[in-house]
Amino acid sequence: MRVLNVAEKPSVAKAVANILSRNQGLRMREGRSRYNKLFEFNYSIRDQHCQMVVTSVIGHLMELEFEDRFRKWHSCDPAHLYQAPVRKFVPEDKLDIKRTLEEEARKCQWLDCDREGENIAFEVLEDFLMGDVGSFREIHESVQNLVRPNQLFADAVDVRQEIDLRIGASFTRFQTMLLRDAFVIDIAADDRHLVLSYGPCQYWEVQSHEPEEFWTINCSHKLDEGTATFNWMRGHLFDYTCAVIIYKMCVQEPPATVTKVRQQEKRKYPPHPLNTIELEKRASRYFHMSSEHTMKVAEDLYQAGFISYPRTETGYFSERTDLHRPD
Repeated sequence: MRVLNVAEKPSVAKAVANILSRNQGLRMREGRSRYNKLFEFNYSIRDQHCQMVVTSVIGHLMELEFEDRFRKWHSCDPAHLYQAPVRKFVPEDKLDIKRTLEEEARKCQWLDCDREGENIAFEVLEDFLMGDVGSFREIHESVQNLVRPNQLFADAVDVRQEIDLRIGASFTRFQTMLLRDAFVIDIAADDRHLVLSYGPCQYWEVQSHEPEEFWTINCSHKLDEGTATFNWMRGHLFDYTCAVIIYKMCVQEPPATVTKVRQQEKRKYPPHPLNTIELEKRASRYFHMSSEHTMKVAEDLYQAGFISYPRTETGYFSERTDLHRPD
């Protein structure tokens, strides 16, 4: 029996092939796409010998666009794009991947169990049967218990993509056509190619920001029960001389009178498990890492076996996960 496994990207295909084959008898060959290799090895599924073939796509295999009569900017009122028909298609740069899948498919495939993975699975599912995989530790067990992907997760991504397309295209066209003649833009390029994109953008605000030095006064009092930290209502001063004067006044008069004590219960919740967005937020906040760098580090840790698969949206561990396992 020949089993085709399709991962979401080449690095995952290579990692999973190494895990399933245990680096024994693993063979690699080229596909039609030079970026998407094929890995072959012998494997046993439910005591049945099979030849495993692991390859990959590169993200979503299909894209969403408006039908041709709505694609030109002046073809309709931007508001009409909310009802205009859309279609999914395989772009030119991914046709080689599609042909490889058509040639290699025989039995089934799997993808990881987040919404994007389920949607990619259904994009390829038009011609093949699917399976499902969870995390690094569960790969072998998942292969032994293949299931069909979740249609609801795939539909959720379809809806998100369509909303992004309709809102982005309509507002971009509306803003560009409305404001293109309201400003004089000194640029050598053809102004017909200038676009006012719709979406949250703080680029110019970030670029124009000029950092300033500031000073603050920190005060704390050590007790047997612990350390009490006092917050300065002023926060910080941008004038060094004023900060020094206030500091010296505090030093010259060290006794202080507590006029009010307020107790408040504060709850600190643990970080969300298995949440890619939360991972990216914390890496950016504490380590100033970009999303791309964060995911690259996370995938390296995953492939080394230190963490579970990083690209997930769930906040729950699988029932099969042993949280007390030492390794």
